[in-house]
Amino acid sequence: MSSKVGIVSLGCPKNQVDAEMLLFTLKSKGFELVNDPADADAVIVNTCGFIESAKQESINEIIELGKLKQEGKIKAIIVTGCLAERYKNEITRQLYEVDAALGIGANSQIADVVAELLSDNTEHKEKIEEFPDKQLLCLEGRRIQSTPPYTAYLKIAEGCDNRCTYCAIPMIRGKFRSRQPDAVVEEAEQLAKDGVKEIIVIAQDTTRYGEDLFGEPYLAKLLKRLCKIDGLKWIRVLYCYPDRLTDELIDTFAEEEKIVNYIDLPLQHCDGNILKRMNRHGNRESLTALLNKLRAKVPDMILRSTFITGFPGETDEQFEELAEFAAEIKFQRLGCFAYSAEEGTPAASFPDQIDDEIKQHRADIIMEHQQSVMAEYCESLIGKEIEVLVEGYDRIAECFYGRTYADAPEIDGCVFFTANGTKPQPGSFVKVKIIDYTDCDPIGELAE
Repeated sequence: MSSKVGIVSLGCPKNQVDAEMLLFTLKSKGFELVNDPADADAVIVNTCGFIESAKQESINEIIELGKLKQEGKIKAIIVTGCLAERYKNEITRQLYEVDAALGIGANSQIADVVAELLSDNTEHKEKIEEFPDKQLLCLEGRRIQSTPPYTAYLKIAEGCDNRCTYCAIPMIRGKFRSRQPDAVVEEAEQLAKDGVKEIIVIAQDTTRYGEDLFGEPYLAKLLKRLCKIDGLKWIRVLYCYPDRLTDELIDTFAEEEKIVNYIDLPLQHCDGNILKRMNRHGNRESLTALLNKLRAKVPDMILRSTFITGFPGETDEQFEELAEFAAEIKFQRLGCFAYSAEEGTPAASFPDQIDDEIKQHRADIIMEHQQSVMAEYCESLIGKEIEVLVEGYDRIAECFYGRTYADAPEIDGCVFFTANGTKPQPGSFVKVKIIDYTDCDPIGELAE
């Protein structure tokens, strides 16, 4: 009887793609995959180690699984992903529940490690620790989709060269490396053949794609190739960098019907001095000009961004400027995070660190105002018919739900709608007339 393996994948979609490749490797080696960790012989925790809250979530998950192990329900716990890569041997030393810790360069060894941990001669076995060069993380390979069958992530690069002073990603994931365009297109074609209708293009910085291969940005050219694939209806782009939002890329958004008018631009701040200390470029004036240009060329563009409040040295005036900027631009989608001092990053040793309560209070102020911006956006939809990708039926609310082009999965909200007669199927696209909204989620009815 084959051993059963479960995976808990935490953090970003980029990590989720790595987990999907791990799943394929395990299945191809004869392991049975199970959804519920309590049913597994071995559980892999594919961790996030980006900021303090993400690290804590990973640790809490390991501790909870440790209880199942104590009860004899599971035999082995393996930690992979960013936390393992970042803290290496500390994982097995500080978390006694863990049987193996693998850096990202060891992902290809996953089946061998699971087999060893579940073999009969495990009585006095030492814990397994493998941390080869992170560049050995394979960018190509088959995967088992963990997203709904109509939506998939498409990872086009790994690592990061931006070196923002607050960010541990270059330290964890290594230098930026693009996949070859032919390989990306081939994977997207296969996804479309398998029934995927929406692909979400991801990398640590999608707009840097191709610079290491061709000496110039190549994302616009790649997107044009993806748009030619039959079967794909929506192509969504996440994690863009403002400095690399070229006219060619903006024109591609404007011209290509399949690219949804939704862009994720994590700006982090608008004050020129704060951005300089973050090792980022621009200021309020240049960013406002860029966003105005984007909206002029693509009038119904949905802008998503993230801000950091309480970066070392942020004054009350600089925070107020950020709050004014958010109010002026009216990002339809916005996340705001209190600065997290990450060991090993330059910003962690900057003077003028700000009190946790102040950092969080500032983030709360921006998110409170964001509620009114999102409510205003929902108001603007009332009376309109909008296209919705159906995702399912909510038995408690007794209605269907889905996403518009303005909603990325797991990040943004949903549209809830009723349908008389025909029951729309998950993965289908329907027109919904919006009549109201609740908690910034539009409510409507299936259009005739």
